[in-house]
Amino acid sequence: MGGVCFMTEPLPRRVVKFGFHLLYHQFAFTYDAVAGVVSLGQWQAWGKTALKRVRGQRVLEIGHGPGHLLIALAQTGRRPIGIDLSPDMIRIARHNIQRAGVQAPQVQCRVQALPFRAGTFDSVVATFPTDYIADPMTLSEVQRVTTERGRLIVVLGAQLIGRTPSKVFIEWLYRLTGQRDARFERESNFARVGMPARVETEKIGASTVTLIVADKQFAFTHDASRQITPGETQ
Repeated sequence: MGGVCFMTEPLPRRVVKFGFHLLYHQFAFTYDAVAGVVSLGQWQAWGKTALKRVRGQRVLEIGHGPGHLLIALAQTGRRPIGIDLSPDMIRIARHNIQRAGVQAPQVQCRVQALPFRAGTFDSVVATFPTDYIADPMTLSEVQRVTTERGRLIVVLGAQLIGRTPSKVFIEWLYRLTGQRDARFERESNFARVGMPARVETEKIGASTVTLIVADKQFAFTHDASRQITPGETQ
């Protein structure tokens, strides 16, 4: 399958990913602290690289986590909505959003079945997602809920620059969990749903962030959404 691909996972990696699952759910209250450590304090800055690439005002964030990007989107005058499956993360994000004094509604749902009308959002963003982001059902839903000029921005990952002991350890940890096995293929599921993608990079401090930006094709949208009225032939 095209898109973001992952190798078959050995047992140690599955164990570590199970630990990350616990971190995102039962131990979600420690998420910010752990993310800050493993990114050498750059985690939120990495996620905010999506901001300058957002198109329009109505923005959906997939897997909003603690809500930091939702807050940043609202503070820049946009109208964000976030979705997440973790009730623990939703609770933490709601607290952070209220403390920031901004508006950013949240919905608990799966990205493969979004409870929004077609053409609701100008942009969709996701930061550090797993391979669900390249699932055809995910991309079909993103294509459906975005406008004719809709855009998907994915902060795919980041790589620390340098060879200090802390960076070497963190790079090893990323490889163990599979973050370094992800690869983007240009002929992918993105293009198949009418949202051809490109890879962009941005240097943030002592790291390089990799993003995928996928723009919706108007011709594809127009053809896919066109309805034939009674008595009309194609």
